[in-house]
Amino acid sequence: MVPERLHKVLARAGVGSRRACEELIRDGRVRVGGEPAGIGMLVDPECQDVCVDGKRVSTTGKFYYFLVYKPKGYVSTARDPQGRSKVTDLVPLPGVRLYPVGRLDLQTSGLLILTNDGELAFLLTHPKHDIWKTYQAQVIGVPDAEEIARLQQGVLLPEGKTAPARVKILRVLKEPAGATLLEIGLREGKKRQVRKMCEAVGHPVIELQRTNLAFLTLEGLRPGQYRRLTPSEVRTLKELALGKP
Repeated sequence: MVPERLHKVLARAGVGSRRACEELIRDGRVRVGGEPAGIGMLVDPECQDVCVDGKRVSTTGKFYYFLVYKPKGYVSTARDPQGRSKVTDLVPLPGVRLYPVGRLDLQTSGLLILTNDGELAFLLTHPKHDIWKTYQAQVIGVPDAEEIARLQQGVLLPEGKTAPARVKILRVLKEPAGATLLEIGLREGKKRQVRKMCEAVGHPVIELQRTNLAFLTLEGLRPGQYRRLTPSEVRTLKELALGKP
C-alpha cells in the first residue's frame, strides 16, 4: 500500500476530522510502531501499527451515519473533561467511536450528524464546501428591513465579516412578547455565529435551533432521538460536499 499522511489515515478510520486528528498527533496521543507520531508523518497502515490513546486503530472498519436531534444542555463533542452530557451519549454503539460533524453550542438544539467517517466529516465542515445550514432563531424585538439586509449581506464581527446569508422573518411572536422568529441560512459555521450576528444588529437570540443541514431535516424526531442515514442520503451528502450536481 502507498504510504499516506497519518492524519488522513486516522480520519478515514473514523477517529475524527483531519483537523481533529492533527490535534491528536500534536497532543502526543498517537503512536506509530510504538513510537510517538509527528505531524505530516507518512505511514503504511497495512505494515505499521497505529494507536490512539493506546488503542490500535483499524482502517478497515464499517462506517456509521446518524442524524441526531440534539437537545439543549448537551455538548457537541466526543470527550468532555467537565463530565457534561455529550451528543455521542445519545447514540450508544459499543466498540464504535462516533464524532459530531461540526458543533452546536450548549444551549442550541437541533440537527447534528454523528459518524465515524472522518473523511465525510472533513468534507462537510471545510469552509470551501458550500453546505447550507438552516436555523430558526427567536430574537428580542422585531428587526427592520435594514437590519435584515445587514444580516443577509454579511455582518462585521471582531473575527471578520460573515458571508452572505439567507434571512427572513417567519413571524412576530406573541410569546415571548415582542420577539421575532427568524429563519437564517448559512454556508459557514463560525463559533456561535448566529448568536453573534443577531446581537451585532441589536436583536440578541433567546432560543436557537438548527432545523436543516443541506436537504436533511428533523422530521419525525423529538429532542434526544436519532435515526440512521440511508445509503442514498450518505451518497447525496458526499456529492454535495464534493461539488457534484
